[in-house]
Order: sequence, then C-alpha cells, then structure tokens
Amino acid sequence: MRKAQKRNATLQALGLGAVAGMRAFAAPAILSHFLTHDPAGALYNTRLRYLQRPYIATGLKILAGAELVGDKLPATGDRISPPQLAARLLSGAVVGATVAGAHERPKLTGALLGMVAATAASFGFYFLRKKLGQESKLPDMALGFMEDAVMASGGIALMETTKD
Repeated sequence: MRKAQKRNATLQALGLGAVAGMRAFAAPAILSHFLTHDPAGALYNTRLRYLQRPYIATGLKILAGAELVGDKLPATGDRISPPQLAARLLSGAVVGATVAGAHERPKLTGALLGMVAATAASFGFYFLRKKLGQESKLPDMALGFMEDAVMASGGIALMETTKD
C-alpha cells in the first residue's frame, strides 16, 4: 500500500501541477471537488484542510469557470507572463503539497513536483497552442476550447484512476 500511495501522490502532484500550468484555478477546483467527496484524514490538522470544505470547492469551481471564459478574451495576457506564471506556479505548489499531505508524503516534495509540472505545462502548452494556431489556422478560441477539454478530462481522469 505504501508504494502505491507514493506512486499515486507523485502522479497526482505532477498531473495536477500540469493542470495548474494550463489553468491556474482548475487544478485546485478539481482536487477540492474530489476531497469534499473523499476527505483525507491526514489533512485535518493542516492548513490545507480548507480544500476539503464544500463551499471552498464551489468557490474554486466558479473561479475556474471564470478563468475558462477569461482565457478566451483577447486582452488576457500570455500564461508565461510573470503574473500569470506566478499564479500557475502557486497553484501547482498548493495542489502538489495538498496531494502529498493527503497521502502522508512530504508536502515540500509535493509542492516542488507541482511547481515543476506547472512550469513545464505553462510553457509547453503556450508554445504548442501558438504552433497549432500557425499550422492549422484555427482561431485561438477554438484551440483554447480544445485545451480546456484536455485539461478537464485529464485532471478528472487522473484523480479517478489514482485513488487508493
């Protein structure tokens, strides 16, 4: 069981970190949704326990929805601009630390894994979306919707398939 927990914690921290790199609010919204339905006892006495509260999950889902809409607006800055990247790194760190804590693994390791994945996904999907737009001539909004589908389905599948 311990080996499976460590593997699941690592996969979830990396996967949700990547989701954070795509959409900053989506990763904590997905994690919080799952934690409200299956709370982690290991988080009860930590600062991260708030993610298990239903009203926090609801608020994060609303913010994630607003972010999905905001991403399609022409005035929205690039995800690799310093403020946008900082939000994604913070989100990756929070979800990584929370996942690690829930699995009774070192939170700092989880936070670092989440940040690394968020960084890689931020830059990777930024350049992928640009390249796909140039090659396919599809409007950026269409590419954004496709990215949203990959992000949401991937994040949800990750959480469902890595349950202990």
